[in-house]
Amino acid sequence: MAPLPSKLAYVPFVSVENMMRLVHHIGIEKVLTDLADQIEADFRRWPLFDKTPRVASHSDVGVIELMPTSDGETYGFKYVNGHPKNMAEGLQTVTAFGLLADVNSGYPKLLSEMTLLTALRTAATSAMAARHLAPKGARTMAMIGNGAQSEFQCLAFKAVCGIDSVRLYDIDPAATERCARNLAGSGLTVVKCRSSQEAIEGAQIITTCTADKQYATILTDNMVGSGVHINAIGGDCPGKTELHRDILLRSRIFVEYPPQTRIEGEIQQLDPDHAVTELWQVIAGDVAGRADDRQITLFDSVGFAIEDFSALRYVAQAIAGTPFFTRLDMIADPDDPRDLFGMFQRAADSVAA
Repeated sequence: MAPLPSKLAYVPFVSVENMMRLVHHIGIEKVLTDLADQIEADFRRWPLFDKTPRVASHSDVGVIELMPTSDGETYGFKYVNGHPKNMAEGLQTVTAFGLLADVNSGYPKLLSEMTLLTALRTAATSAMAARHLAPKGARTMAMIGNGAQSEFQCLAFKAVCGIDSVRLYDIDPAATERCARNLAGSGLTVVKCRSSQEAIEGAQIITTCTADKQYATILTDNMVGSGVHINAIGGDCPGKTELHRDILLRSRIFVEYPPQTRIEGEIQQLDPDHAVTELWQVIAGDVAGRADDRQITLFDSVGFAIEDFSALRYVAQAIAGTPFFTRLDMIADPDDPRDLFGMFQRAADSVAA
């Protein structure tokens, strides 16, 4: 008879269903606030982490990436794709899953869906950055690009930054209608706009989140006045931008990890030595953030592995003592570590029986 798996063989797994149940159990705004705090805490210890640009496999239709990091005690990675053409085929543009492992043993200790979790952590990171960079008292955000990320972004800025009004625009009016419908009852004042120019009127924060895999100009230089904060989260690949180059030249630019952002972010339009500020330095108190009320601040966000690590750590803590995960028999763990074949062979007896 094959022996039962040991406790070490089981890895907690958070499915899409359980992720949704967990977030509803805690409350989405609470989750977004908690994630923002967790990500900020890890940014404060940024120098401890292994850092590398994501490992990308590009094709004509999209990209598949691995995003690894470690703080020396826990290792984490995320698998994620980006396929803009998927939307027209009824598929998600982005899907993801992630894993945490114990550095000491190498054994996995969490496996989780990350399609939903990536949307949550991206929104939480945006709002966390704005907490340090946006003008004081900002209450209105323009949300340009009303795809799968948009509602999460709006709710994160409400929960973390106190935004109470959002102005929506998308080239597809149906996307704007859906976003407005989903935000009904959220406590936000929602204004549906007919152009990006109309959307940014009166907004102190401008979030751009479009998915077309090409150079684009979502915002032109004359559209952006002084004193705003721009949260540029679309793009994220070579050859994909959203902002006119002149906006970048007028802005103080904050990034996650320059070697990655210079390849994938808005700053791929600029000279390789153009000055940028790493966001972690602001959070750690080493460098000042916004200098004055007239300054344009730009968070050129492409997403970085440490943010996913933070989100996975949060989930690992949040599921403890809850029913919102299952245990997967993932690790072969024989009683005698040298007798893997013996464990395998004994399983034949149970099959024959």
